[in-house]
Amino acid sequence: MASLRILGIVLIVAGALALAYGGFSYTKETHKAEIGPLKLSVAEKDRVNVPQWAGLASIAAGVVLLVVGKKK
Repeated sequence: MASLRILGIVLIVAGALALAYGGFSYTKETHKAEIGPLKLSVAEKDRVNVPQWAGLASIAAGVVLLVVGKKK
């Protein structure tokens, strides 16, 4: 039962963060070159958008898990 409640809380927090920030960004290295002592690399910054419905669905699922965890 405790694991359902913890999962519910995690889903609620994740959904709230998804609604507040709308997504997350990360940096990935795409090209590397080494020519003698010279080293070059290119880092690209990408952004992943999280839809509002996914955040709301996560919050709703978290609330359902909290309710189910309390009933049993």
